[in-house]
Formats: sequence, structure tokens, C-alpha cells
Amino acid sequence: MTTTSTPPTAAPATEPPAGPLETPLLSRFLSRFRTPVAFLLGAVLLVGVAPLVLSDFRLGLLAKYLCYGIVAVGVSLAWGRGGLLVLGQGVFFGLGGYAMAMHLKLADAAATGETLPDFMLLYGTEDGLPWWWQPFANPAFALAMTVLLPMAVAALLGALVFRRRVKGAYFAILSQALAAALAIWLVGQQATTGGTNGLTDFQGFFGYDLNDPVNQRMVYVIIAVSLLLLMAAARQLFVSRYGELLIAVRDSEERVRFLGYNPANVKLVAYVVAAGMAGLAGALFVPAVGIISPALIGIVPSIGFVIGAAVGGRASLVGAVLGAIAVAWAQSTLSDAWPAGWTYLQGLLFVVAVGFLPGGLASLRTVLRRRTSSDRVGATKGVTT
Repeated sequence: MTTTSTPPTAAPATEPPAGPLETPLLSRFLSRFRTPVAFLLGAVLLVGVAPLVLSDFRLGLLAKYLCYGIVAVGVSLAWGRGGLLVLGQGVFFGLGGYAMAMHLKLADAAATGETLPDFMLLYGTEDGLPWWWQPFANPAFALAMTVLLPMAVAALLGALVFRRRVKGAYFAILSQALAAALAIWLVGQQATTGGTNGLTDFQGFFGYDLNDPVNQRMVYVIIAVSLLLLMAAARQLFVSRYGELLIAVRDSEERVRFLGYNPANVKLVAYVVAAGMAGLAGALFVPAVGIISPALIGIVPSIGFVIGAAVGGRASLVGAVLGAIAVAWAQSTLSDAWPAGWTYLQGLLFVVAVGFLPGGLASLRTVLRRRTSSDRVGATKGVTT
């Protein structure tokens, strides 16, 4: 009678004790307070350090880039979380910018005793101040319109588009067509909008002289604080029940509809909120840069907003903002040295980001970690075989 003996099983290898930096308590602490600490660090760098170490010129450029970062917050919400390829954010950026610029021009005219802005006097407007300019003399109305007007236009367009289940490339084309139409209309209304020159040469900002460097630094601080607050508000949306529902609509719209939700309303909220953020960015852009024109709100700038978020990482709030700032800086730097080729390079960045690194630079660490893990698994399988 033969007996079969089973080979002895190897004793399970004991894991080395966790080091002092790998304790569960410290891990829970870092996971809980990582976001507040990062937010506090960003606030210190933007509000405390940057005004002290940067010159007035560099600080003005940073203020301009931060305005693009505010647009990227909305793009991260609508595109990164909702899957809406918003290629027409220049429309809402321009509406907010022109609303602010109209008030500043009227305030400058009133300070000199005129009833018309300087460019209307130059073009010889005969019918007086247009009726749709008149309410913008009120500062409260103008401030409200910088956000409410873009949101109203987005609500109207979104209600017409989303309820008809238009999505994907068709939605992107419609948003681009709206940006082109607004730019063409502004160019054609030279006597009332400044035409291709736009509105420029602002002297004051709600009673403060914009030619004073101290006041320009104040404008920068307002922009930096606005960016930080909007990032905090957007993150709350990301982790809220609505944020989870928005992701569900992006991944499986029909399943969400079967569960009793209306995907059109979910997408509409994200689109309207992103439009309001773009309008606020345009309003802050005007006193920081000193101009708003059709060249800043057409198809190319709208695509630029999306490229910045895509390069940094549209699903990551910080990545989208840093990507927008980096692309804007590259545009200011490289377009002077390479004006004819910057547009092609910008398009190449978008293709590479979407085609080969969909998560942007923010996902590079995760991609490398997964590749390293897969290499280790492959090496282990090779040894065992």
C-alpha cells in the first residue's frame, strides 16, 4: 500500500515592519489633511510670497495667467468631471470681460464730465449712449452681469442642446460656432464695442487709479483670492453627491436616466457653473491686463483654454489650473520667438495630451506607477515559469 505525501508548503513570508513614515496613523493624517495643507501652501505662495518677490511687470503677467486658471477650474468641472468638451468658453470669458469693460469706460467718462466713452467720441456716435450700455453705469449691475450674463447664455444654449441629447463632437462644434459668431458680431459693431480694437485704456477700477502700482497689486490679490475660493468651491462640488452623479452621467448616461435622474439637468448645471467662472475670469482680466477685444474671445482662445486643462490634467483640479498657467506662460514666451508656429505647437500639445496621456501631466505619476507594477508582475511570472 503506497501513500502519497504532499510536499511541504513554504511558510508565508513575513512582511518587514512598517517604518515610521508608513504607520496607519500617519497615513490617515495625510489623507485627511493633505488637501487643506496644499490649499494653505498655495494661498501662501500666491498671496504672500509672489507679491514680495515678483516685479510689477511679472506680477501683472501672473495675474493674467491666474485668470486663465479660473477658466480652467470651470473646464475641469464641465469636461473633466462631466465629459463636456467645452470649446466655446471664450464666449463667456468675453461676456464677463465686456460687462466689466463697459462699466469702467462709463466710469472714466463720468470722471471727466463726459457722457460717452472716449472711443464713441472718436467714432462720432450720433444717437448718444446706446440703451444697452446705460445699465452698466451702475457698479452693482455691472458686477452682477459679469457672472449672471454668461450663466444666462449658457443656460439658454444648454437647455436647447442637452434636452435634445446633443453631445460629443456636435456639442463642441456648436460651442465653437457660438464663439465665432460673438467675435464676428463684436468686430462689426465698431461704434458701440470698439470693433477689432476692443475696449482698452482704462483709468480707474471702482474708484482706484489703475496707473498706481499699489492698486495693480490689489487687483492681483483679488484675482488670486478668487482663484483659491473657486478651487475650494469646485472641490466641494467634486466630492458632493452632485459630483458623483456628474461622473455617472459622463460614464453611463442611459443608466443614470433609468435610475430616475435627468442627465440633461445634471450637465446643464455643470455647464452653467463653468460659464459663470469664465465670466468672472474675463471680468478680472480687464483691470489686470487693460484690454478686452474679439481676438481674446474667438475660437483660438477658446481652444487654448481647453488645451491648458488637457495638458495639466482635466480630471485634476490642481492639474488643470497649473496646466492653464503653464500653457499661457508658454504662449507669451514662445509666440514672440516663434509667432508663425505657436498655433501648430498648441494643437500638437492638445493631440498628444488627449491621445497619449488623457489624464494630463497630473496622471503621469499614476501611469509610471502602473507601468512599474506591471513590469514587476511580468518579471515575477518569468521567474516562476
